[in-house]
Parts: sequence; C-alpha cells; structure tokens
Amino acid sequence: MKIPTLETDNLRLRPFSIIDTTAMHQIFNTKNVLKYFPGPRTLTVAQVQRSINRLLDHWQVKGYGLWALESRATGELVGRCGLQHITETDEVEIDFIVSPKFWGRGFATEAGQASLQYGFETLNQSLIVGIVHPENIASQRVLTKLGMQFAEETQYFGMAVQRFVKTHPEFLIN
Repeated sequence: MKIPTLETDNLRLRPFSIIDTTAMHQIFNTKNVLKYFPGPRTLTVAQVQRSINRLLDHWQVKGYGLWALESRATGELVGRCGLQHITETDEVEIDFIVSPKFWGRGFATEAGQASLQYGFETLNQSLIVGIVHPENIASQRVLTKLGMQFAEETQYFGMAVQRFVKTHPEFLIN
C-alpha cells in the first residue's frame, strides 16, 4: 500500500522513513516526551528503528497508521500523529507525540484534526478513541479541542487512563 501524504496549514503528514530515526530518537529521548507512556522512558536508536518499521508495517496490514509530522515551513520533523489499532480492544486510537520544541503551537491539534478526518471520511471509521494518562492535561486538552468526549476512566496497556471518544456522526456535525 502506498501511504498517503496529507497537508495542513503548517504540517505535512507523510510516511516515515528510516532517515527519520535520528530525529525521532532525539524527540523520544527529550525529557517528559514519554512521561505518560507505558514502557521505557528512554529508547535506543535500534528501538526507534524497530518502532518506525512497525509503524510502516501497521500501514500495510491495517491500511492506516501514524505519519511523520514535518513542518512545512522548515522541513523539520515535529513528531508523529495518526491512527493505530489497539489489538486488546479492537479499537482505532488517535495517537500524537510532538517534540517539546514545538509545544504550544497547536500542531498536535492540527495533525489530530487531519487524522480524524482521514479516519472518518477515507476509512469510514464509526468510532475513534483517545487514550490519555489522567495527569496528562495537555493531551486531554488536545482531545477536547478535537471534539472528543470524555467517556470513562479505565485500564489500557496495564495502566489507569482516561478514554475519550468521537463517533462518525459527531464528525459530520462538527
């Protein structure tokens, strides 16, 4: 499958490449970026390479996945965003990680909106979830700005989380 490229006002959502490894390694290992994620708080270059390969494989298997976020102004890698399948619950989740260098500019919301639009309009998903750690207020704000509604406190990936949802009809109304 050819992974589509999307463009927003400030971002290009494009397929990951192995050449993104160094930049993603720096992003992942910047203080607080993985603070609310399960698993290790630092990643090796080899782990980041495997992660990129898994992201590309996800596209081939599911027909959707995570994009590399690139600044249209500078060409710099901003982070990642897109949709991924949660095997344990058979749900589609919106996921975003933005480098702290770009925090506060609305890039997660901008990329998230493009991802939701792709999920609902192109993939015809009926429901997309957002899973966020209860202390991750910034990501909760992004999900709310995307029109996602708090659904419940629950467990995912072995940790307590808040689950947000957005359904296809809501997307068409907003």
